[in-house]
Amino acid sequence: MTKQMNPAIRKFLSGRIWLRMHTPFASNEIDEQIAAGTITVLKGIRTENGSLFQPKRHVCNRCENDDASRFTTFQCAKCDAPCTYCRNCLKMGRVSSCTELITWTGPPITYPTDHTLAWQGTLTPKQQQASDELLESQTKSLSHLLYAVCGSGKTEILFQPIHAMLRQGKRVCIAAPRVDVILELEPRLRAAFPQTSIEALYGGAQPSMEAAQLVLATTHQLYRFTQAFDAIFVDEADAFPYKADATLQRAVMKAAKPETPVHSVTATPSDKLLRERKKTGAVSIIYRRYHGHPLPMPAFHSLWNYEKQIPKGTLPCKLLQWIEERIAKNEPFLLFFHHIGLMEVAEPLFQTIHPQIRSVHAQHPDRKEHVQALRDQQIPGLLTTTILERGITIPNVQVAVVGAEQAIFDKGALIQIGGRVGRSAHYPTGHFTLFHNGISYAMDEAKNEIRRLNEGGDM
Repeated sequence: MTKQMNPAIRKFLSGRIWLRMHTPFASNEIDEQIAAGTITVLKGIRTENGSLFQPKRHVCNRCENDDASRFTTFQCAKCDAPCTYCRNCLKMGRVSSCTELITWTGPPITYPTDHTLAWQGTLTPKQQQASDELLESQTKSLSHLLYAVCGSGKTEILFQPIHAMLRQGKRVCIAAPRVDVILELEPRLRAAFPQTSIEALYGGAQPSMEAAQLVLATTHQLYRFTQAFDAIFVDEADAFPYKADATLQRAVMKAAKPETPVHSVTATPSDKLLRERKKTGAVSIIYRRYHGHPLPMPAFHSLWNYEKQIPKGTLPCKLLQWIEERIAKNEPFLLFFHHIGLMEVAEPLFQTIHPQIRSVHAQHPDRKEHVQALRDQQIPGLLTTTILERGITIPNVQVAVVGAEQAIFDKGALIQIGGRVGRSAHYPTGHFTLFHNGISYAMDEAKNEIRRLNEGGDM
């Protein structure tokens, strides 16, 4: 029986599609499971023959990339032949024509049904309605949109539907495009479900040897899953890069079991997503934050020629005053920049005001530590790119944007940035300042949208 089904291998591979050479098991053990029919082997790259008028078509069996520009063919020493590999998911280990991917196709894992929801809060009537509607859509296998403003308690709305699914022995995934969202969610979900096996997967995190019943993962990590989950919630479904990357969207669908709904959770859905969900009636809209206070309205302040002043070693007076006021009032702050280079030039200038001011961006080696230091009140504030526009909650945080007129700050990004302010019931208001070198359409659209949401309904 051991040769037919190794429990450790089943736990590790369940729902995963994995590079055979990277599995933490001996090759002969994998061979035994293949012979027993409990593991299926796939070629890393499948290639469809071309024709006189059409080149060969390559598809990566892990990330399902089929973009010809994302493949490279080389003379492979291993297979002694021309070999093609996928550059789209290269950071997860090279998948090439001669590599093998493996999946578990033996008896599935039976998950426990005894789970505790330890969260003791109370949902508002609108939150409870959305929670009930979400669970109903799950029951009907309808993909649901939870369209709720920043700070409306979206995570808490998910607790009851997730609990209900766990108690049915279902496996659930919460995915998000940004690692910061996962890092924010992990402690909250662990506190809410203390008896549930939970795993958080993101770049740099080591995968568990267990098949967790509740998985939190960046959307990139879902390249490594196939038909694994009975429900998937995509948090911040409108965020980059997910909204612009077809392979990430396919990865989410691949990770879902057949007929499994994929739910979207966001404060700034695209018009297309909103239209699609309204057609089926599978949409819940919440216009107010859980504490009942309105979203912060942005204040526009001109900051002429900031892109010339900062590289010359001068902080514009308005920006300098804004930072000094935050420090004097002991208010943590986030200051958003459109360009990493400008932010890094500005950092030492801000450190002359306070030596503990730090900066972060997507590839910053100390990103997690700096964000945690701000949460722990060890530093006064962070300079940041749009990487922190969502997925971060810090009580009493004040927010400003330098160069709000720049194209990267579209309407959705500005609404999300402003949504960092006033999230706590103890600090429901705050500063949301847009420093600009000319007011953009996106700035006006964001302001009008926030006003519309604030007037859109009660709790």
